[in-house]
Amino acid sequence: MAIFAISNHKGGVGKTTSTVNIGAGFALKGKKVLLIDLDPQANLTQSLGIKNPEISIYDNLRGEKNIIPIEVKKNLYVLPSSLDLSAAEIELNAEPGREYILRDIISKIKDRFDYILIDCPPSLGLLTINALTASNHVIIPLQAEFLPLKGLVKLNDVIEKIKNRLNPALNIIAVFLTQYDHRKVLNRDVSEMIKDFYGDKMLESKISSNIALAEAPSQGKDIFLYNKNCKGATDYKQLCEELLEKAGK
Repeated sequence: MAIFAISNHKGGVGKTTSTVNIGAGFALKGKKVLLIDLDPQANLTQSLGIKNPEISIYDNLRGEKNIIPIEVKKNLYVLPSSLDLSAAEIELNAEPGREYILRDIISKIKDRFDYILIDCPPSLGLLTINALTASNHVIIPLQAEFLPLKGLVKLNDVIEKIKNRLNPALNIIAVFLTQYDHRKVLNRDVSEMIKDFYGDKMLESKISSNIALAEAPSQGKDIFLYNKNCKGATDYKQLCEELLEKAGK
């Protein structure tokens, strides 16, 4: 059983889209998958058509309600988020062992799943630290542009500190590009730079710019349900196969 944190403190790089569609792709492969929406914006929750959940990850972090994953479709479950989660950084700050709260929640249900994917917020605060402390692996989606590269050093520093202080099992397993256009010289140049920086952690699979990926969440569907024949679905299918290979299936 592997736990992945999908993390990048730069917003708009496709974290939520990737968490949803990697999870859905794994589920199609017959893997039992849990998605955890750890972003107060609750975009993952909304992308799967879940509205006003009775129990959210916020309730679980506060220890107030039972942990009840919602079944989205065959093999795919979610612990939803809510706007209340925005208060968690402050409310949990004084809790003893506050970095381990999510890990304790996951420990109670992890035996029911093959893979758990955590959609991290676009920050490096307590929620992201909880996600990294609870995970075996980090997956980093990146836009193929220069500005998103600037934050990589900071993200890598945080991951290294958590590995040294809180979670020795943590490692970056994969980095991949989103909104990629092979016709653009800039995209190709950035791809080479990331390859030089991350080596074999950089996936060959790239997620192209594709309108269906933007449309699917408005219908509460993953890309495979929305349009399994589109370029976005093909890209995520290849990405999932490559990730499963890296994770040892």
